[in-house]
Amino acid sequence: MILYHGSYLVIDKPDLLHTRSNVDFGPGFYTTPIREQAVKWCGKFKRRKKEGILSKYTFDETAYSKCKIKQFDTYSEEWLEFILSCRREADNTDYDIVIGGVANDKVFNTVELYFDHLIDKAEAIKRLKYEKPNLQICFRTQWTMDQYLHFEGSEKI
Repeated sequence: MILYHGSYLVIDKPDLLHTRSNVDFGPGFYTTPIREQAVKWCGKFKRRKKEGILSKYTFDETAYSKCKIKQFDTYSEEWLEFILSCRREADNTDYDIVIGGVANDKVFNTVELYFDHLIDKAEAIKRLKYEKPNLQICFRTQWTMDQYLHFEGSEKI
């Protein structure tokens, strides 16, 4: 499988040293199989007058049988709770890879309303079920990246 990462620099050797902790699936290296999505990720850097760099990787799918993976197929109550736990830096799971929808602007607004107790869980899930998930694959352990993610090249966006 081909995966992409949008940044302002080439990332030929992904690592966990350059990650933020309070993001969707916690600290990790975030990729997507959707090229257009990674190009959009580059946009935030271009708006800051930096270059947009799209790095491309092959993902060895034998990881599915060798790693501890959590996959969210839809926006759900479980996904919502996991996102909130990670964003609060309260996640204590030991997944090597987490796969699921991105909390983009529309989704994030719903998450924030729930997080701030302005809507309840049922209303949040109701709103989220109409959103089409994008897809992110978060590598949360260094050995998983080293073993199963292989840099193929990069391009300026």
